[in-house]
Amino acid sequence: MTEEEWRARLSPEQYHVLREKGTERAFTGKYDKNKADGEYHCAACGQLLFESSDKYESGCGWPSFTAPADGEVVEEHRDTSHGMIRTEVVCSKCEGHLGHVFPDGPGETGLRYCINSAALDFEPED
Repeated sequence: MTEEEWRARLSPEQYHVLREKGTERAFTGKYDKNKADGEYHCAACGQLLFESSDKYESGCGWPSFTAPADGEVVEEHRDTSHGMIRTEVVCSKCEGHLGHVFPDGPGETGLRYCINSAALDFEPED
């Protein structure tokens, strides 16, 4: 898609996060406190990204997951913006910016996928 097509498809906040690598303010995203069972999909292309069973309350202010739904649905890139070294997480299908992954999570993976709510659409279980 062209940037004009993305702008027409996404809300201004979604466009800023997904296409311009922006972030929403901590504790303001609609899925930060969501505890319902279901699936989290990319807000840009609809690809399944995360399952509610892997979501946990990290206290960081963004939805946090221990692992993606499948190892192939996200890609990781080195991010040196803002004077930090982080690992950016993008959708493998549309390359939309989702957030970052950090090595301070619980469980088997020890990872915390810190994801912007604006980059996600939630589909509750029936």
